[in-house]
Amino acid sequence: MDNHLGLAHFLHHIDHVGMSVAILLLLLSVASWFLIITKSIGNVIATRQANIFLKRFWQADSLHTLKMEMQDAPTDNAFAHLAKLAIDIESGYRKHSLEKLIVTGGESELLIRTLRNGIDQEATRIENGLTLIATAGSAAPYIGLFGTVWGIYHALLQIGLSGQGTLDKVAGPVGEALIMTALGLAVAIPAVLAYNAFVRRNRLWMAKLDDFAHDIYTIITTNRKTASASTTPTPLAAVKSSPQI
Repeated sequence: MDNHLGLAHFLHHIDHVGMSVAILLLLLSVASWFLIITKSIGNVIATRQANIFLKRFWQADSLHTLKMEMQDAPTDNAFAHLAKLAIDIESGYRKHSLEKLIVTGGESELLIRTLRNGIDQEATRIENGLTLIATAGSAAPYIGLFGTVWGIYHALLQIGLSGQGTLDKVAGPVGEALIMTALGLAVAIPAVLAYNAFVRRNRLWMAKLDDFAHDIYTIITTNRKTASASTTPTPLAAVKSSPQI
């Protein structure tokens, strides 16, 4: 009895359509789990690196000190990359010709565009792979349902041809067909949970990055004003608004 109702029996008697559905579900599962694992590890590493960088960033007592530290600092996270872009703009500001500044709209406009471009690039990067995870979560149940319907249809045809419609003859084929629904749900549930978790994490990550961009803009513009007034530069921690991640 067990041999006739097991998964091995189901795979042995499945037709080409059912096998195609099972392979498609397997591919979706492998792809989604690969992205879930790799993105989870990447997010943990990125968060740790960002926290280390932000701690060093806010410990700098002036923009000049920060420039010296950023020369050899690795840009291994979005916050470090954004700070490097802003510092490069500020450092190269005095090297721009007057005509180029007029074309770009001045340093403030150039800095805003640079920071916004860095944020957009990070948003594109962290969203990579989410489409496939969302596809697995939304499509897998329907793919499994199609396999179930096809399996039941195929089983009923066999029962009709054999002329035996007793419960013991129907339970096996129908139960085997329902395995497709279980496979679809097994693929979809982890994908949906992971997608929601990644979307929430990305939303918080981008909000903190946007706050950090505002801090960088304030630091550079404040330093420019104090430098032109020949006063003591404002400490970086005085404009801090971004908490630890």
